[in-house]
Amino acid sequence: MAKFDTDLEILRRQVIVETYRSRGPGGQRKNKTETAVRLRHHPSGVTVTATENRSQARNLELAFERLRDRLLRLNQPKKRRIPTSIPLKAVKKRKEEKEMLSLKKEQRQKFLKKIDRGYDSI
Repeated sequence: MAKFDTDLEILRRQVIVETYRSRGPGGQRKNKTETAVRLRHHPSGVTVTATENRSQARNLELAFERLRDRLLRLNQPKKRRIPTSIPLKAVKKRKEEKEMLSLKKEQRQKFLKKIDRGYDSI
């Protein structure tokens, strides 16, 4: 069962289409016409844009294709992760780090005991 519909007619009813002026070089052609298209699909929260072409209609088609692809990807079930065992080298390294930390703490305690007895015994 798919979470999100990917049928084009249903998608057209579910999205909000916004047009705006695309950025970049192009001069008067780009500055005057709103050819860029942004689709907001509220059921999934996905936003898709298309700004490549000078034609708003072509950009709209591209945006719907991208939205459909994205929703198809979202509809696919996620693969279960197979837990792996920890490599022996990593276990050994972790043990060594713990031993070093414990040695540091032991030395620190010895030093603090010496300080408690007085500075002249250091």
